[in-house]
Amino acid sequence: MAVLQKIRQRSLLLILVIGFCLLAFIIGDIFNSGGFSSTSKYIGTVNGKDISFEEFRVKVSNVEKSGQQGMTSMQAVNRVWDQEVSIALLTAEFDKLGIQAGEKHIMEALKMDQNIGQNPLFQNAAGQFDLAKFKEYFKSNPEQAQYIKDREKDADLNAKYQIYNAMVKGGLYTTEAEGKMKYEMEANKLNMNYVAVLYSSVKDSDVKVSDAEITDYMKKNEKKFKAESGRELDYVVIEDKASAEDEAEVKTKVNGLLTGSVVYNQETGKNDTLPGFRGAVNIVDFVNENSDIPYDSTFTAKKDLPAEHADALFALAPGAIYGPYMRGPYYCISKSMGRKAGANAKASHILISYEGTQVPNKKEKRTKEQAKAKAEMLLAQVKANPTSFLMLALTNSDDSSAQQGGDLGYFAPGQMVKPFNDFVFGNPVGKIGLVETDFGFHIINVTDKQDAIRLATIAQKIEPSETTTDKLYTQAVQFEMDANEKDFDKIAKAQKLTVTPAVKVKEMDEVCGGLGPQRQIVRWAFEKGTNVGDVKRFEVANMGNVIVKLKKSTDKGLMAVEDARPSVEPILKNKKKAALLMAKMKAGSLQAIAQASNTTVQQAIDLTLENPNIPNAGPERKVVGTAFAIGVNKVSAPIEGNSGVYVVQPTLITKAPALKNHADYVNKVKSQVQSYTGRVIPALKEDADIEDNRSKFNY
Repeated sequence: MAVLQKIRQRSLLLILVIGFCLLAFIIGDIFNSGGFSSTSKYIGTVNGKDISFEEFRVKVSNVEKSGQQGMTSMQAVNRVWDQEVSIALLTAEFDKLGIQAGEKHIMEALKMDQNIGQNPLFQNAAGQFDLAKFKEYFKSNPEQAQYIKDREKDADLNAKYQIYNAMVKGGLYTTEAEGKMKYEMEANKLNMNYVAVLYSSVKDSDVKVSDAEITDYMKKNEKKFKAESGRELDYVVIEDKASAEDEAEVKTKVNGLLTGSVVYNQETGKNDTLPGFRGAVNIVDFVNENSDIPYDSTFTAKKDLPAEHADALFALAPGAIYGPYMRGPYYCISKSMGRKAGANAKASHILISYEGTQVPNKKEKRTKEQAKAKAEMLLAQVKANPTSFLMLALTNSDDSSAQQGGDLGYFAPGQMVKPFNDFVFGNPVGKIGLVETDFGFHIINVTDKQDAIRLATIAQKIEPSETTTDKLYTQAVQFEMDANEKDFDKIAKAQKLTVTPAVKVKEMDEVCGGLGPQRQIVRWAFEKGTNVGDVKRFEVANMGNVIVKLKKSTDKGLMAVEDARPSVEPILKNKKKAALLMAKMKAGSLQAIAQASNTTVQQAIDLTLENPNIPNAGPERKVVGTAFAIGVNKVSAPIEGNSGVYVVQPTLITKAPALKNHADYVNKVKSQVQSYTGRVIPALKEDADIEDNRSKFNY
């Protein structure tokens, strides 16, 4: 009673406290969910142009509904994002250039859509697209107006892009001067003497490159070393796999099925002896009652049996048993239910089709009578010379098997149309004949037949028991708790678990190292509350528990020094080596320079700017270009090349004969330039200010 009295006295205070907590929870949720965030309506921005989240979501849903095989939700998100960024960039270019698409351009783009251009509703009697019928349809069916409005938006954009692309291509012309330069780069030739001291002659330990020098180099070449925000993860996997006890239990159970068992019958009060696999009367029921894989009545060729057991299984006499044996994760015993001769067949054919048959892409139009006459002529040729079948199929058959010389591979009864099936399975190997089907006339060659065996197989999957799964779960939870307080690697080592280190992911990645698509792990790594050193456990289907540690976090900007070092350090080391070598290569003649550098004078002949490969050194365009420029018999200053430092002395420069026309070389340059249109969008993206908010919408 005293306690109740106190509660009554303080009820107002209690209500206020509860109300305050609820209000704090709601306000916190609003802030955490982006309720007051400026980006709550926008999935991102491109050069200040917002991309609506709602429109983005609908487009992602449409891509997912399109049902493209193997596409994950994240792949759909990334595809739509790339499209939206490209559209935003291109639309800005269209506006800047004043590109407009007229009705004619839009209609041409609409006709590219098969649902419009190939739709009989919009075609005239000749099967051609009819603009008048198209307009009349939507005038008579106003409820379809929204459909065409949506299509027109896409068509307008596509039409503008075609105009823009044509303008870009128009700007990518090749001049006669460029053709002439290409010709001279290929045909002007150079012989020279030179001294080369390679960078490899200086020990790496003699030149050091500091972090500051790498950072300075990256700043000077900022575009090359831009980095998105990233995370580096370590993880261990505690697999949800069967224990030795689980395996032993399954094996004992399967082995016990071979012989009979004694079971107490409650109705009779006596023990009944049940037959085992060896003596079971109804094998089909016995398999279905005791196997994880139902009874399969089909005959199986030897090539389709598990390779390591194929010989033994295929040799089984009817009623004989093989096993136990492992087949993947299954522990099996198999009983032969008999064999069948010629169960599968292999054949080749030459198909001669005619107008009205079911075969598309006919090589030539012909009547049924013409097709029959041709087929009979080919049959006579093949019978006279069976070795000619392959070549005749390649050159005459009207279906895709022509590319394989008519070979159709192995097939079972019923897989081919009846007349074809009956001929193949009703004739011996080597029989050649003519058959007519709905596809046309077939010249058929029966090339092989396979015997097959029917097996009754009891297969029980070895998988973790509930006890094992609970034990592994407990181990994973304990690992997560310990790793949040102690050393991750030491705990893993103590439990004999392998740590997969340095898995690098970006914010919108889906794949997480060898774990495959694991968006949940990547998302956690980038969450606001996740800090370096944090550990979290994830349950992964068909794998088990994955315990992940956030090892490193990098922000958007310049690449981390340790990531850039492998590519930048050799460049900077070579520059330092070049400075050391150049100081020793300032004597007058090549002989003096060679002597000072402890090397020899070498010769190179027939060098060109297009093929500037110096013997024992590799491609050195800068060196060869300098040699062409300084003139014959002059000694160059030391030249910093790709592989070392060079001093050169040209001995002969042979100018190419003058040409009146450089059309062939203009075309060579033009063929290289044609691919440049594909660089437009990447170039626009590189210079754009793109803000990506997808991760804030739980993508």
